[in-house]
Amino acid sequence: MKKILFVMSVVLISMACVAEDRPLVYEQLPAPAKEFINANYPGEKVSYVVVDDDVIKPDYTVRLANGVEIQFENSGALEKITARTGVPEAVVPVQISDYVEANFPDTVIVEYEVGRRDFSVDLSNGLELRFNGKFKLVELDD
Repeated sequence: MKKILFVMSVVLISMACVAEDRPLVYEQLPAPAKEFINANYPGEKVSYVVVDDDVIKPDYTVRLANGVEIQFENSGALEKITARTGVPEAVVPVQISDYVEANFPDTVIVEYEVGRRDFSVDLSNGLELRFNGKFKLVELDD
């Protein structure tokens, strides 16, 4: 039994290691991902879409013509967005936006990431902030 489990884990690990990004057309994205892009970047051209063919849970990366890069989970839920000129205000929870505006008024959020139980933002001044699920600041890193 132990040998079978070992062989199965080796096979799964090796399959995960050979997973590659492959191009997709925009229409093949999950509906929530397309809705997110249409709502937050209406009319913006999509440069490319790739899927990370992970055996367990593939995810998607979309690059827009304006340089914005958006990562989505397999379901189409937002995972991470990176935008040099700033992440759209509607994307970031209001509690986080309010905190950033109150404490770092001359900055913009250039990266926003949704974790399982937390949220993180990178600011234009180089600071990285991490918030717990209740939107309380738990870490600040420069």
